[in-house]
Amino acid sequence: MVRFRCLLPLTLMITVSPLVASGYQMETVAEGLEHPWSLAWLPDGRMLVTERAGRLRVIEDGTLQPDPVSGVPRAHVRSQAGLFEVLPAPDFEDSGWLYLSLAEGDSTSNSLLVVRGKLDGETLTEVEQVFRAAPERSTSVHYGGRMLFLPDDTMLVTLGDGFDYREQAQDNSNHFGTIVRLHADGSVPENNPYANGDGVLGEIYSYGHRNVQGIARDPETGLLWANEHGPRGGDELNVIQPGANYGWPAATHGVDYSGATISPFRELPGMQPPEHVWASAIAPAGLAIYRGELFPDWQGSLLNAGLVSRSVQRITVDEEGRITGEESLFTELNARIRNVRVGPDGAIYLLTDDADGKVLRVTPRD
Repeated sequence: MVRFRCLLPLTLMITVSPLVASGYQMETVAEGLEHPWSLAWLPDGRMLVTERAGRLRVIEDGTLQPDPVSGVPRAHVRSQAGLFEVLPAPDFEDSGWLYLSLAEGDSTSNSLLVVRGKLDGETLTEVEQVFRAAPERSTSVHYGGRMLFLPDDTMLVTLGDGFDYREQAQDNSNHFGTIVRLHADGSVPENNPYANGDGVLGEIYSYGHRNVQGIARDPETGLLWANEHGPRGGDELNVIQPGANYGWPAATHGVDYSGATISPFRELPGMQPPEHVWASAIAPAGLAIYRGELFPDWQGSLLNAGLVSRSVQRITVDEEGRITGEESLFTELNARIRNVRVGPDGAIYLLTDDADGKVLRVTPRD
């Protein structure tokens, strides 16, 4: 298969001179961001961007506001730990709820936390806990941290295996290596696959994952896609089915970082095989599905951000959900791409994973 701490920034305007490449051009929306992780739009046109260092920032009228939003809970910031996703509620205009995922605790005892609060000007108010993964861990890596609302207004949250706890990803009495499904207030939906399971956590939607950092639902096909970090090789692209076991670490295409065998099995009965595997690590991060109008030839394509690949993989899919092709985009940036989003304007937005990270806007070449 194909394998393809900083000073707060000053107020910035969108860069006028674009980087032009074949078929598209780029503009810098904001820069000086410390490892930007997630991007979201509010109904009034403001953009929200998280910095893994623990800050929530606002971009308004094309300008990055100089001060972070206050009232954001303090994140455990170390290695891969920090502030992750920002996600407005589907009924944000009425409810005002804004969801955040973050690592909470310290280096000896921490977990993934999901909170929600209401954005009042430049302050997050009425902050309350929605979900906290259990049990705690002593590692500061492999959190997952992506969130997604489904059409029924339930929310998915991805959770990593904590690296040192990989065997626990096959034990669905804990949250390691799972995707959970919750109501907006954090309660468990009665129609979850394990809602009435004996000894199984009712919020679990799927399990057997290593570290899911990209999840997206295609509104046209209804397919729910997620990418997953492998170890040394074996990065995956999966279609998520409720109740399914995705194999980690009992079945994997990757090997340990030392070169040692993790499992002799790539597939096992009762475990869902990946739709696509990258034999060499690309380190998949954010994931989006293009359904905008600016790039008609890209309709229905999966856009997969890559950290190690320093690109975005555009993956074509047929009507049945079969992968038909792949190409690497934006390699000229030579930057780790943490996230890719499709904006309300149909443009593609990229977040570069750097201590001086950027928000970039991609549009068709004039």
